[in-house]
Amino acid sequence: MLERLKKEVFEGNLQLVQEKLVILTWGNVSGIDREHNVVVIKPSGVPYHKLKVRDMVVVDMEGQIVEGDLKPSVDLPIHLAIYKNISYANAVVHTHSHFATCWAQARTPIPCLGTTHADYFFGDIPLTELPNIEDYEQSIGEKIVQCIIKNGERKCRAVLVPGHGPFVWGENVENAVETAFVLEKLAEMAYHTIMISNGNLEVLEEKYIRKHYERKWGNEAYYGQK
Repeated sequence: MLERLKKEVFEGNLQLVQEKLVILTWGNVSGIDREHNVVVIKPSGVPYHKLKVRDMVVVDMEGQIVEGDLKPSVDLPIHLAIYKNISYANAVVHTHSHFATCWAQARTPIPCLGTTHADYFFGDIPLTELPNIEDYEQSIGEKIVQCIIKNGERKCRAVLVPGHGPFVWGENVENAVETAFVLEKLAEMAYHTIMISNGNLEVLEEKYIRKHYERKWGNEAYYGQK
């Protein structure tokens, strides 16, 4: 199980590069084995083109290294905070993808302007509160969890940390990486929509947001194959 998770996390990190969501060492993917309460995460500061499966770092829920010779990502406390508080989150992805990060730097939620957005997210992509500088990574994790709870655990699958960038999570590594990719595309679409409309636009009405979100993710979802 652990070797498979290490491979999935490794491949998830490489997929961020393939989808042009990261450059250099900007970002990280992690996954959790909830049966054994351990997390697999990218090592800190290692370029993606140099990564190997054996480089993935295994830590316990307190952040102590269980397996691996390298330091885990400095964002580990953020990943752990999400895992400890969001029951369905089995993978976490952090990037500095261009458009999503621009929204985070502008300290502006990404508005839900169309049904493409609503197919994945129930409403705007929210902005967390600013973290404390003294316990920076721990504080980011706390602010993310607070934001998730405020917006609804099952409806909030991504947040923007002001001045920093996006964090997303999902049921598995593949799902979380896909969510990060979709988020970047929605951030780009929202930007261009605002440019086309000269800022004179309206967010998508809630009834359409609910319809598109529920038909894909609701209890009576009918999108896709059974």
